[in-house]
Amino acid sequence: MNTIPIIGFSAYSGTGKTTLIEQIVRVLKSQGYRIAVIKHDAHQFEIDQEGKDSWRFSQAGADMTIISSQDKTAMIEQREINFTDLIAMIHDVDLILVEGYKQERIPRIGISRKAAGKGLPHAAKEYIAVVTDDEVLSAKYDPVFSLDDVQGISDFIKKKAKI
Repeated sequence: MNTIPIIGFSAYSGTGKTTLIEQIVRVLKSQGYRIAVIKHDAHQFEIDQEGKDSWRFSQAGADMTIISSQDKTAMIEQREINFTDLIAMIHDVDLILVEGYKQERIPRIGISRKAAGKGLPHAAKEYIAVVTDDEVLSAKYDPVFSLDDVQGISDFIKKKAKI
């Protein structure tokens, strides 16, 4: 079983989840931490480029293609892999950040942007913290961080994850 700490982020589309996670990764990397990020995409996506070798292998029917070079490795598997198995694949990192996978029971930070007008996707008890610019929501949650308090959010994550 994987014992790497996991922190998830939940918000409606267009709220800024990806941007916030990207900023947190930069802060934690600057402090020497190794970070993994898992993102669930509700849409079909394609990472192969038409005409490239990996694309050609997939088009030929390969169930799994692994591309490796001196500085990076990628695996393309032609099936969905469940969350537990994805987590088990991760190694040699200090923290796993998760975008999406709302049904998984992991510690979560909720994000709400007033301009999006949608609030939070889950009940208060589902969050270990909330990030928002909405004063009404801010009064209901603890702890609450502003959308631009990336350092504060990063410090909270380190404390919560015990890294």
